[in-house]
Amino acid sequence: MMTNEIAKTAFVPQLIIAHGTMNLEFYKNAFGAVETKNITNEDGSIHVSEMLIEGAMFHFHEESWDGSTFHPLSHQGVTTIIGLMVADMDQVMNRALKAGAQEISPAESYDYGYRQGKILDPLGHLWLIEMVI
Repeated sequence: MMTNEIAKTAFVPQLIIAHGTMNLEFYKNAFGAVETKNITNEDGSIHVSEMLIEGAMFHFHEESWDGSTFHPLSHQGVTTIIGLMVADMDQVMNRALKAGAQEISPAESYDYGYRQGKILDPLGHLWLIEMVI
């Protein structure tokens, strides 16, 4: 979208990254993410990055200097799981594992109609890769 108008309501998660983060290639390799905006700091590290996964927008933002936001590895945990609903979760999960994710729970089909698996990305964010079955 190239205008300042919002076409629809959408959740746009903002993943917090550590100061000095230089590389977000995992997301491109694992999920086919496309970077649409990148704002860097004077040292070349990432301040903000905007990405799309098949049209779904999300952002990366470096942690705040005032201590109000933290990257997950700073506390060895998360407060939010990023759910990524896709057409073929096994293919996406396998690609993420090959790109460097850690498997937290393997792909499994559930009686409530979803197939899901959980991964931890290299920057400490927890993802639930899922599809409707």
